[in-house]
Amino acid sequence: MPRNAEVIRQWTILREIENARGAGVTIDDLATRCAVTTRTIRRDLQALEESGFPLYDDRTHDDGKTRWRVNGQAFKGLSTGLTVSELCALYFSRTLLESLSGTPFRDEVESAFEKLASALTPHMRQFLDQLPRVIATKADPARRHGNPRQQQFIARALEATLHLRQANLTYHSKSSDRTKTYLVHPYRLAYAQGGLYLLAYVPEYSEVRTFAVERIQDVSLLEERFTPIEELPDAAFPHSLGVHSGPPERVEIAFEAAVADYVRAREWHPSQQARDDGSGGVLITLDVCLDRALQSWILSFGPFARVVAPEGLARQIAAQFAEATARYAS
Repeated sequence: MPRNAEVIRQWTILREIENARGAGVTIDDLATRCAVTTRTIRRDLQALEESGFPLYDDRTHDDGKTRWRVNGQAFKGLSTGLTVSELCALYFSRTLLESLSGTPFRDEVESAFEKLASALTPHMRQFLDQLPRVIATKADPARRHGNPRQQQFIARALEATLHLRQANLTYHSKSSDRTKTYLVHPYRLAYAQGGLYLLAYVPEYSEVRTFAVERIQDVSLLEERFTPIEELPDAAFPHSLGVHSGPPERVEIAFEAAVADYVRAREWHPSQQARDDGSGGVLITLDVCLDRALQSWILSFGPFARVVAPEGLARQIAAQFAEATARYAS
């Protein structure tokens, strides 16, 4: 996680400088905010400048302190570097970002597209606004936000993640049907399948656990910092068809000819491999978690899918079909 912490810190530096507007921010202020040395901040500022961010140091203040600012003029001509087709593609892509409506970045995305739209003429915007009739998107089912304090919890979780602050998390678990307060080290917020999840290391269990944001009842930040001890993969829930964080196992499923073309035509998971069974069907192997999402996916094919391995998963699927049959019989 060291590299992730560095990236998060540099992002924090950019946000602090940007939020300061014309006042600028001193290196000492940034060091305090990020809880690192001024030497680290200077190294981060140099890395950001080398990456092309328009930062500059202002030495004109009467108090003699150097303040860092962001040169907003550098982005005013952004649209001149894009072709009309590129501008149109970006403007239209806002329909593809509906899934972000449940995240804390919704307002920023909408603001960015409003600014992008200003580079287009009214007639161009009118034309592009008609495109969804030709190419439509459907977002994942979004979670309902029943708790009015949820945005506050998300903001605190982001604060803890960005600045490596420990937190107390009060959480209601659906699996155990109980509410408990955990001491956690928040590592990451992940958005998947219409929901927002907090991945946090729990010292009590010595492992990273996943918390659904809509089931968080309170978040309180502590002054104590933490040092990440586990490296998370770049992708969210890489071994799951859903939002599980467990270890992967080799799964083999036989699909009947009736659904074989549909199954072959999609990538259900990066690990998947397919081979024909000789009778029009297809055998799919996946290295994934044995979680509820996997079971739901298999069950969605009804009688056209059969688990070949592992044996325990095959028994679970068979039991669920038997239970469903009994319910319909009654």
